[in-house]
Amino acid sequence: MAKSYVCTKCNTFLKSVKELQDHAEVTGHSSFDESSVAIKTMVCTECGKPCRSDAERDLHTRHTGHSNYEDKTNEAGILNTERDMKEARTELLDMDGPTSAASTSAAREPGQDVEMVPAVVDESMLKEMEGMGFSAPRATRALHFSGNSSVEGAINWLDQHEADIDLDEPLLIPKESLKPKLSPEEARKKAEEAIRKAKEKREREEKEQERVRELERIRAGKEMLAMKAKADEADRKRAIEERQREKQEEQRAREKIKAKLEEDRRERRRQMGLPEELTEEEKRAEAEKVEKQRKEEEGKKVFTFVKPISVIDKVRKTLVDMKKASSASSAEEERFKTAVSTMLKYVGNVASQPDEEKFRNIKLSNAAFQQRVASLEGSLVVLEQAGFQRVDELLTMPREKVNVEVLNSVGGELNNALTNPFFGAL
Repeated sequence: MAKSYVCTKCNTFLKSVKELQDHAEVTGHSSFDESSVAIKTMVCTECGKPCRSDAERDLHTRHTGHSNYEDKTNEAGILNTERDMKEARTELLDMDGPTSAASTSAAREPGQDVEMVPAVVDESMLKEMEGMGFSAPRATRALHFSGNSSVEGAINWLDQHEADIDLDEPLLIPKESLKPKLSPEEARKKAEEAIRKAKEKREREEKEQERVRELERIRAGKEMLAMKAKADEADRKRAIEERQREKQEEQRAREKIKAKLEEDRRERRRQMGLPEELTEEEKRAEAEKVEKQRKEEEGKKVFTFVKPISVIDKVRKTLVDMKKASSASSAEEERFKTAVSTMLKYVGNVASQPDEEKFRNIKLSNAAFQQRVASLEGSLVVLEQAGFQRVDELLTMPREKVNVEVLNSVGGELNNALTNPFFGAL
């Protein structure tokens, strides 16, 4: 037996005769076949909505978040065409009203005034049945209740209702039940309107889903940033605690060494027959010795500089601009490499021998310097960023201004620009 109906024009599967009739009314299609394809019935266990296909189920899940469904496809059973047609006819009779005056008045509520009018059927099929010998009331009744679709259907209906006592009585139906039959053009427009509304609804759902996804992405991004900040704070605290432990261990080690030295000193004084504690004269001599050592260390004191991050950034930016400007030809690239390698030597000489004055002074008028370095725009900026100062026709770096950390950092950037093929590519 059939499990569904299918429209032969648009291949739409329909579950019952009622759906078939509604489809015919909307689209104007009138050719249908029975089908063995079962229409699914998946009921959402959370809200009770029935879904008749996997696509409809997936759309409902995306829109509501419901994911649990109960498959009731088999509970629908196999279609019974004869039973469905009978139920459809009964529904039609209930909608149109009883055929006799007595039954009409019985079905009507007290005080209700319903205007009854003759049923309207297809004139050509009515004339064809009258030509076959059927009376006008009988043919009208048969065409009306068979759906006004074909003469063959009307004749089949008469065969099934031959015993009806009111076959030859004029068929009157409530006026409000008359629905104007849609022309093919009207049916097409109505179908297009339904498709348009469905498309707009789908677009609204997709926009809403996109908005929800964007909000979720923003939320996840904020959570990741918060987690990263929390992890960085934890790492910072661990580093501080580790440094404190190192300082404490270092302090304990110094105290232990100091105690050991003091014990060794006392032992040596006992072996020499001297008192363990220093005399006042020895204490003064020891204090003078410590003060002398302190002054000597201050004279040799070299400042420790923090790694110059800002200077590195400026040098890197200047070198990147120089490399991009020199990428037009191979000759320009060679000029860039020559200038960078020469500056690397200048910086390296000062960093390795800061007391050597000749390395801390560069004559701007020197022909080799002009050809290898000064001719490339940006080179003098790099040297000034490294610590050189322009005084008349001289680039000089005073001894007290020598910062080895800066020079080493600049040298690293120069070497990177010279050897890294991807320097400045991003």
